[in-house]
Amino acid sequence: MSDERLDVRSAGEAVSFPEVVNLDDLLQPFQQFGVNLGLDRIQDLLHRLGNPQNQVPIVHVAGTNGKGSVCAYLYRVLLEAGYGVGCYTSPHLVSWCERIQFQGQFIAPAALRLVIQETIAAIDPALPPPTLFEIVTAAAWLYFAQQKAEIVIMEVGLGGRLDATNVKDQALVTIVTSISREHWQVLGDTLGKIAGEKAGIFKPHCPALVGPLPPEAQEVIAAKAQALGCPVTWVSPALEISDRETPELETPDLKTLDLEMPNLKPHLQYLQWNGQAYAIQLQGEVQQVNSALAIAALQCLQTQGWQISQTALQRGMARATWPGRLQWTTWNDRPLLVDGAHNPAAALALRHYLDRASFRDPQEPITWIMGMLSTKDHREIFQALLRPNDRLHLVPVPDHSSAAPADLAILAQTFSPALCRVYGDLFEALTELEPPDQGDCTVLCGSLYLLGYFFKGLC
Repeated sequence: MSDERLDVRSAGEAVSFPEVVNLDDLLQPFQQFGVNLGLDRIQDLLHRLGNPQNQVPIVHVAGTNGKGSVCAYLYRVLLEAGYGVGCYTSPHLVSWCERIQFQGQFIAPAALRLVIQETIAAIDPALPPPTLFEIVTAAAWLYFAQQKAEIVIMEVGLGGRLDATNVKDQALVTIVTSISREHWQVLGDTLGKIAGEKAGIFKPHCPALVGPLPPEAQEVIAAKAQALGCPVTWVSPALEISDRETPELETPDLKTLDLEMPNLKPHLQYLQWNGQAYAIQLQGEVQQVNSALAIAALQCLQTQGWQISQTALQRGMARATWPGRLQWTTWNDRPLLVDGAHNPAAALALRHYLDRASFRDPQEPITWIMGMLSTKDHREIFQALLRPNDRLHLVPVPDHSSAAPADLAILAQTFSPALCRVYGDLFEALTELEPPDQGDCTVLCGSLYLLGYFFKGLC
C-alpha cells in the first residue's frame, strides 16, 4: 500500500482500515489446525502468559448476527465516557489489526507483531498446539492487560461455551444478540443445541441480556440462566421516534456521500428504548434490536457504578460505525451497497432493508454480486435475496473454502434470475457490469471475506 491507512467512504464518517500486516510467517504454522473448539489450549497458553485475562473486566457478546454492531455501540459510548476501553472482534476485513482496538485506534502493526511473537514464545511445545484464533485471542488478552484497559468489549468468535474468549470466571454483562442456524456442523444441528453453546458465556449471578429468539432457543437460554442464577433481561426492539420529539439529542455532523443516486445520503434513525432516546447511523431494522441491547448493557453498567453521562451515551451511539454491514461506497462512480449477508438471517435483513429503502422502487430488479463459502446454506441465502428479474453475478471468495461459482449458478436458476453470470474474480465482475440504469441498485454480498478482498483491492 502507498499509504498507511485506507479510507473507505460510508454512510457516516469515513471508515479507515489499518495498514495490511503480513503475519503469515508467524501465523502460517497454526493455520493447519482450523476450527478446534476447546478451552484447554487457550487456558494453558494464558497461564504461561501470566493470565492477562484476569486483569481486565469485560462485556462478553455472543450471537449468530448482530455481535459486531453491539460491540461497536458499546465501544464508542465508553470511549465518549472517557474510559480506557478495548474491543476485540473477528473476522477482520483487510488487516489483522482491525481485530484489536484500544482507545479509538486499531493496534499498530509493530505492536501486533510484537504481542503475537510474545504469545507464540509462550507456547508449551510438549502440549497440543493452539489454533490460529487462540493465538490471536491470547495476544489480544495480553495487549489489553499491557495497556491497562479499564474495560474490554469481547466478541465471541464461534459459539460461546468453548470459544477462546470464554476464559474468565466473571463478566460485567453477558449478551446473546440472536440465534439462528449457522455453524451447525460445529455447534449442533438444532436451534436448542446452538442456544446451549451461546449460553455457555453466562456466568453465575452475572446479568445476561438476550435479544428476541425463536421459542426453542429461548427455552434453552432461560433454563441456563436460571441454573446459574443470572438475572435476565429479554430485550425487545427499540421503538422508532421522530427527530422532532428529541430536539435535545447529541448527534454528530455526518458527512454526506457524493453519489449520483438521489436520496442516497446518510441519515440517522431516531429510536427509544426503556426511556432512553438516541440516534444511530447504522442502517437496517435489525439495528432496533442491536442498539437496544447496547442501551440495556450501558444502563446495566451504570447501575454497577460506571459513569456514563447522557451526552456520552447519545454521542457514542450516533457515532458508532461498523464497516461492511449495509455500507454504501462506490466502484468507478457506481453506487455500491456492501454487506456480509453470509447466513440466511443476515440475508433476510439485507433484503428487508432494500425492500423498505426510499432510494429505490421495490419492484425494480437488483444487481447482485455474490460469493459464498462452501460451508454456507446457499439455497436459503438465495431464497432470502433473489427475486425474478434480478441480475446475479457470481464470483469466488479468494483464499478461503469458496463455493464454486458454477455450482452456485446451477442452484440460482431455481430462483429465476433474469441474468446469471460466472466470473473468475470479483474485480472482473465489477469491471464487466452493465452501465447502471436510473434507480439501479447494485449489491456486493455473501461473505465478509469477499468484502475484505474488495476493500483490499481499493488500495
